Amino acid sequence: MPTATLYSKTGAEVGTVELPETLFAVEVSRDLLHQAVTAQLAGRRIGTHDTKTRGEVSGGGAKPYRQKGTGRARQGSRRAPHYAGGGTVFGPHPRSYEQRLPRRMKRLALQGALSAKFGAGAVRVVDELGLDAIRTRELVGYLDALKAAGRIVVVAADGDEKLRLSARNLPKVSILRADSLNVVDVLNADTLLICQPAIERMAEVYA
Repeated sequence: MPTATLYSKTGAEVGTVELPETLFAVEVSRDLLHQAVTAQLAGRRIGTHDTKTRGEVSGGGAKPYRQKGTGRARQGSRRAPHYAGGGTVFGPHPRSYEQRLPRRMKRLALQGALSAKFGAGAVRVVDELGLDAIRTRELVGYLDALKAAGRIVVVAADGDEKLRLSARNLPKVSILRADSLNVVDVLNADTLLICQPAIERMAEVYA
């Protein structure tokens, strides 16, 4: 079973902690991770882009000029695509970009992402990261003491409102609940900082 060093929020080593093998020691499938990331990013697209066809633009009731005798090509409407202000041909219309993945594939992808981060040494476990008040400076001090750098994802056991509000002005710090992890945020993290109480909840949800 994989083990990790357990730190206090001041950066001191206070022991070791065993991590669930089903989350941090599984075989990593790059193809599965790619599919899961693609599906998640596609789901973020709103898909509200729209263009008007020649039947939707205004005007075009009268024929531009008579059919014969002008020496020009015959035209039936100024709303045709080749006119300025005319309709758009094959333009985008509202659609859904959702790509559905089976629940088992999502779970395996997240397990692979966690295992990849653990194998890369990007996982740190802290005994607790609670704050007495909403203080961003205090949180930054704890993260510096824990040597958490780059894009940081903090996995908390539950919705710690003080922790969330303290981190909202830090563009590279995200606070995620243990039961609300996703593949993209885990893979994008340079440091995955897991609060020890969150490990049990992660095992319940994702193992």
